[in-house]
Amino acid sequence: MKSASRNPSMAQRIARALPDLTRSHRKMADYVLDHPFQVATMAIDELAAALGVSVATANRFARALGFDGYPQFRAALVLGFESALAPVEKLRSQLESPATAADVFIGSLSNIQRNISLTQKSLDAHTCEQAVNAILGAKRIGIVGFGASTWLGGLLQRGLDPYCGDVHLLATVEGSSAAARVVSRLEATDLLIVIGFPRYAADTVFLAQRASDARVPVLALTDRVTSPLARLASVSLYAYTESQYSSNCEASALALIEALCSAVAHRTQGSIEAATQLTESLLPWIYGNPGSGLRSLPDTAAAASRKKKMTGKPAQKAKK
Repeated sequence: MKSASRNPSMAQRIARALPDLTRSHRKMADYVLDHPFQVATMAIDELAAALGVSVATANRFARALGFDGYPQFRAALVLGFESALAPVEKLRSQLESPATAADVFIGSLSNIQRNISLTQKSLDAHTCEQAVNAILGAKRIGIVGFGASTWLGGLLQRGLDPYCGDVHLLATVEGSSAAARVVSRLEATDLLIVIGFPRYAADTVFLAQRASDARVPVLALTDRVTSPLARLASVSLYAYTESQYSSNCEASALALIEALCSAVAHRTQGSIEAATQLTESLLPWIYGNPGSGLRSLPDTAAAASRKKKMTGKPAQKAKK
């Protein structure tokens, strides 16, 4: 490992070079120190334009800090931001290649198919059994996921609800503090399901750690064995989520969730009765179903009368 003196930080490089920097270079130095992440995402012409300097000046600034040129300067800035910047760099690469809308559609769908295929091939029969047994054996189930994983968690909760007596999505409008209170009350007879993919939400990892420390079983839905959630989980299921245009491919993660819910439904005694009851309860809301007549339709005449009273104008008739 290189010592700090042989591998100085960007702030150290700027501090050493500061006495010899020109006015334009000092302006650039201030901007880099104030916005290191933003600069790490910028090409040399973008940085030059943002600061009102020439590309040549930006390149000389990089050399003044001891780099061979701007690419090496930017590479040094990226260090430490690799995982956070990965989606930005992938998007930049894609946008540099000309493509029609149809090309992007086809490429994206092909990428989803590849992710699902790799997810399917990575499944382990024993782990699948463990995951289903953990869900069906739990007295209470809490589901944690933040960011995009909140939506995935909601679909998981929806899929498990007909077959599990007490399953709740813990990501609410109140934020992670509400989830933390629920997690603190979970016991060894319960289950915490955590969902997280790059870029992993710190709150999800923290709550998984809290549950693990309290001996609460943890089922992780994540992307790889090196995920910070996998090391905290009793059981982990993995989805390949590579994407060229965003942080992750949520489609493959959703496919894994649907597969998990299907396996739970297949194993659950009384799943047919549960599905029947659910369908019966939804009949009034299914369009075109005879049961939809159980719900009263809006009274258009009454609605028009109310609108006239509020506006003082008669409601316009629909054109035939």
